[in-house]
Amino acid sequence: MIPSALDVTDTLGPLGPLDLFGAPFVQDPYPWLDLLRSESPVHHDPGTGLWLVSRYADVRHVLMRPDVFLPDNAQDAVTPLPVSVLRVLVRAGFTLPPALANNGTASHPGLRRLVTRFFNAHRVASAVPVIERIADELLQPVLATLDATGGCDLFPSFAQTLPCRVLMELLGVRGIDPATLIRWSDASLELFWGRPALERQRELAGLVAEFHQWLTRTVRDGSAPADSFIGALARHRLPDGRLLDVETAVGMCFFVFIAGQSTTGQLIATVLSRALAEPGVWPRVAGEAGLAEAWVEEVLRREPPVTTWRRVTARATELSGVRLPADAPLLLMLMGSGSDPEVFPAPERMCPHRENIRHHLAFGVGRHRCPGASLARTEAAVALRAAARHLPRIRQAAGASETPVLGLLSFRAPLRVAVEQPR
Repeated sequence: MIPSALDVTDTLGPLGPLDLFGAPFVQDPYPWLDLLRSESPVHHDPGTGLWLVSRYADVRHVLMRPDVFLPDNAQDAVTPLPVSVLRVLVRAGFTLPPALANNGTASHPGLRRLVTRFFNAHRVASAVPVIERIADELLQPVLATLDATGGCDLFPSFAQTLPCRVLMELLGVRGIDPATLIRWSDASLELFWGRPALERQRELAGLVAEFHQWLTRTVRDGSAPADSFIGALARHRLPDGRLLDVETAVGMCFFVFIAGQSTTGQLIATVLSRALAEPGVWPRVAGEAGLAEAWVEEVLRREPPVTTWRRVTARATELSGVRLPADAPLLLMLMGSGSDPEVFPAPERMCPHRENIRHHLAFGVGRHRCPGASLARTEAAVALRAAARHLPRIRQAAGASETPVLGLLSFRAPLRVAVEQPR
């Protein structure tokens, strides 16, 4: 028998059944993460077939050894797609060849450098006025709604829309409505990282097919400006000298568009929610230098939007004393690693100025570290400051504890940021 510290075929001791998609885990995963980390840090989950890796040191080790722990399964569908759903995707020509997150081949370094050129520190710093302008534009109607009705949801009106519009400007995307890109991106996350019922899978597949077809037309038509992201993809050459094929270019766009808007929107929603809930933070964050940035880092450590990521073993190996067979699928519990008391003292407390504040693994580490980390951090800090400046009198609306939460395998965030403004 493969060793495990817990006999948890169906339960985690007093916590009951572990269901990574179930409401108890989605609403409050920390008790399960704490128990996994302390009692079964490399734990086989029979519900998904995944090996759950929850200690900081182990997660970092896996990410730093891409030769042993391959990224090949990073974008595979978690819930098997039946024939009727696959047929929808096949008719649309949908494919996700190795591009970024799922690419362990020789083409990865060059493709990563291409993406990094559009999201490096210099470009992000230059984009701050753009982010501030869009944030101000989006908050004007929010303020009008609050003045008229006394309440508003900051998720669709601000947190979700801001990163989509910023990404469109930075990458030179034209001719598409931000709401459509958001709908396509969210559908892609749910289809590949969720546990939807069959009818929902079919609905999602239709949206993902539309997204992929739009990306393919956009990449193929050759009208993208030479200095745009898609223009750079058209000129990129692979290690053997061939021009990048359309399918891989589309896969690059698919990943970058989702990561650049959906996950950043989820981060902003969590940052706003936690700042509103923490006594004394909201009144200070607009004017206190560095507080917004520090708050974002603590949210990334404790409650990152990307909660897990996958790897697969290239060969039989050992991790924390547990023998893993070849082709074993791993689930790296990024959220659990950020609450590891061996690294972060009093992890349950939000401490914006802790000494090792940027040591979390929310963006990964090593060759597959998120190339958009700087942009995500900056957008979230600008969004928090702008909201606190424009909306200084808001507070969480009644019933905030019952806010629905996005509960996908690798993504978690509040789906509503309901606020009210005293009259």
